[in-house]
Amino acid sequence: MRILITNDDGIHAPGLEACEQIARAISDDVWVVAPETDQSGVSHSLSLNDPLRLREIDERRFAVKGTPTDCVIMGVRHIMKAKPDVIISGVNRGRNVAEDVLYSGTVAAAKEGTVLGIPSFALSQAYTFTTKHLPNWDTGIAHAPKLIEKILKEGIPKDVLVNINFPDCAPAEVAGVAVSTQGKRDAEFLHIDARHDGRGNPYYWIAFARGIKPAGPSGSDLAALDNKKIAVTPLRLDLTDEPFMTKLAALLA
Repeated sequence: MRILITNDDGIHAPGLEACEQIARAISDDVWVVAPETDQSGVSHSLSLNDPLRLREIDERRFAVKGTPTDCVIMGVRHIMKAKPDVIISGVNRGRNVAEDVLYSGTVAAAKEGTVLGIPSFALSQAYTFTTKHLPNWDTGIAHAPKLIEKILKEGIPKDVLVNINFPDCAPAEVAGVAVSTQGKRDAEFLHIDARHDGRGNPYYWIAFARGIKPAGPSGSDLAALDNKKIAVTPLRLDLTDEPFMTKLAALLA
């Protein structure tokens, strides 16, 4: 089995090392094509106005000066001699649940793999303030290989990717696997942090609101992580809302 791995935290991210360990527990034919620098939050963007710079670091290991989506396209269309059988994106430093999937470069890389017709997984490791600088990478390393192999054996439907989030706990503390829906946070989880530089000029950060606990409804990815369970969420490329489409068809006929 030929596996392509990538991420959005960059070629030197510890989560990418964790992803390599996961991939090598499944196969010895592993290729790494990851961004040269941190690309968190770039979503499914393409580099259309700048050239892609490719750096070969080692055998089957490359860095691309571009987005995670660029990396998948470069890996599949240019670098690899044969199409990969599986794409694994991650392991992201921080969870990708609820609205995160709209912004996440990690999820976008798996999405691009799905666009290209390749079974794809996005892996993310949750952390809290106390584990921010040392996430529990061993949790994904311990649990991901069997999960991925089970899902691949069953088969992933066309135009569907699998988003997997690991809870913020040690491998032995994982309370099970929860096949979950995509959750929904309070709309106030993002805000603008206004500041001034040394010359009094204003500048701004998009920041996450503190003190808001994003508890999700039962059955959601948020709730799964709160209960120390691995959240497994299938995501579709087709974003069509069919019930509303039916209403619009009747309204606009």
